[in-house]
Order: sequence, then structure tokens, then C-alpha cells
Amino acid sequence: MTGSDNPYAGSFGTQMTASASFGQPAPAAASDGDLIKETTTANFTKDVLDASRQQPVLVDFWAPWCGPCKQLTPVIEKVVTEAAGRVKLVKMNIDDHPSIAGQLGIQSIPAVIAFVGGRPVDGFMGAVPESQIKQFIEKIAGPAVDDSKAEIEAVLADAKALIDAGDAQNAAGLYGAVLQADPENVVAIAGMVDCMIALGQVAEAREALSGLPEDLAKDAGIAAIGKKLDQIEEARKLGDPNEFERRLAANPDDHEARVLLAKIRNVEGDRTAAADHLLTVMKRDRAFDDDGARRELLAFFEVWGPKDPATIAARRKLSSILFS
Repeated sequence: MTGSDNPYAGSFGTQMTASASFGQPAPAAASDGDLIKETTTANFTKDVLDASRQQPVLVDFWAPWCGPCKQLTPVIEKVVTEAAGRVKLVKMNIDDHPSIAGQLGIQSIPAVIAFVGGRPVDGFMGAVPESQIKQFIEKIAGPAVDDSKAEIEAVLADAKALIDAGDAQNAAGLYGAVLQADPENVVAIAGMVDCMIALGQVAEAREALSGLPEDLAKDAGIAAIGKKLDQIEEARKLGDPNEFERRLAANPDDHEARVLLAKIRNVEGDRTAAADHLLTVMKRDRAFDDDGARRELLAFFEVWGPKDPATIAARRKLSSILFS
């Protein structure tokens, strides 16, 4: 699925008020000129020692007559550029500025010394291959972090908090932004469909799910949203909840009325009442509908999720019934 055929993109049109972008260069990202520079003996303290207190600095000691230096230069510059600011590269011509190399005991070039916190911490000599330079940078600066992935995860967490707080409109905006960047993000797909449900767009939600590729539709989170839709569509056909309340007032052991009322309360969002009705049926008659109340409660849990407070509370009560 691509951005162009993403069924969720723009689903809420101008109603979406939140947006985000991912995988774009940071506004303050350093240019190649900031990452790679030549230095002198006079500027070494500023360019290397002071700079290394902010981020690791690799110092490449070289000379114009050095053949291996010429082999190393394009490779190390490429790797440093691709590291996108995790390290800097400072080049020092030892013919023009021999004193620093002498103080560090460098006897062969090319030699690359890494400085961190104002002092040398590691290094290598020779025209090593690109893979080794990448490993060296990872050792010095730590593994690369996928900033776009971390940003998407943060936006998804914000969207979940919004929908949990009842703000499906702005949650949909965030889920839509994620889907523009990653059209097959199953968490965002499930979240967007959940927003549609919360906004009363049940038919649109069903259509969105039915258009998913089979591999995405099998995801547990998306399957749970599908079951939530099933429960809503079923509850709409059950009738007037007031009638079931009257039946229970006349006969508290009318288990059929109690189960049907539980299904309605569930889709209304009163999860505690829905669970309590089913638990009451289990306490009074486990054999009713071949233990149907327990099966219905487990179906609720699957949609609510294992961490939902209503699931946790009802599971505790269920255990006391099953194992007392």
C-alpha cells in the first residue's frame, strides 16, 4: 500500500487539525562544511578539543605525498557525512602542522584519532575499508538511532492518549499524519478506524477494514477493531435497552436480558457495567447458554485490550468466580 492509494489519507478532510512530518532532516542539521574541516596547530584546541566536548571528533592526520591517505579520504568523508552529525571530521596536514602528531606519538599515516570530552579515546591507522570506519564510529558515537521511527512512536502515543481522552478528532489527525509517512503502520490503521467508530462513521470504518490487504488484516490490533465493529453492529440490532432493564427488574434471573444488556452497555462505552452483567450471569448460572457469558466476556477483553482498567478489574472478578 502506497501513500497514493492510502484509504485513510484525508479521511477527515479539513476536520483534521493536527499534523506531523517524519524522516525529514532536522532544521538545525549540520552541513557537510560543518562536519568536515581542515585545522591548524593554532586552531586545534577550538576545532578538536573544545568541539569534542559537544560531540565526538575524528582527527585525520595526513600528508599530500601519502598514497593511502588519498584512498582513505573519500571513504571517511562519505561515512562521516552519512553519519549526519553523530561525529565530526577534522583533517590535519602533518607536513604543515607536525607538532600535534608528534605529541600524540603518530609515526605512520594515515592515522585517525577519536577525541571525546577533550581527550583522545581511540584510533586506527591505514586506509581501512568503509565497513570498519562505520564500526569505529558506532563504537565511538553509539549506534545510529532511527529518529523518524522514534518520532512516529511518540506521535502514536499522543494519538492514543487523545482518543482515550475522548478527542477522536485530533487523534485522527495524528494517525493520518503517521499513515502519510508509513501507510502500512498497523497501529495507525487500527487507531484511525477506531477514530472513525468514535465519530460515528461505522460504515466508513467497515469499508476501510474491508479494503486492507490480507497480511495487514491479520494483525491482532486490526482484528480487535474488526471485532469491535462486529459488536457495535450486533448491538444495534438488539433493541431497546430500557426493555431489558424492565425485564431484569421483573426477574433478576432473566439471563438472556442481562447478556443482551451487557452487549449494549459495552458498545455504549460502559465497560464496567457490561462486565458486571456477564459476571452476574456466571455467578448465578454457569451453564446458561453453554457458559456463553464467559465467552462473551472474553470477547470483550479481546477488544478492550489486556491493559485496559476494565479488563484488569473484570479478570480479577472472573478468576474469583472460576477458582473459588
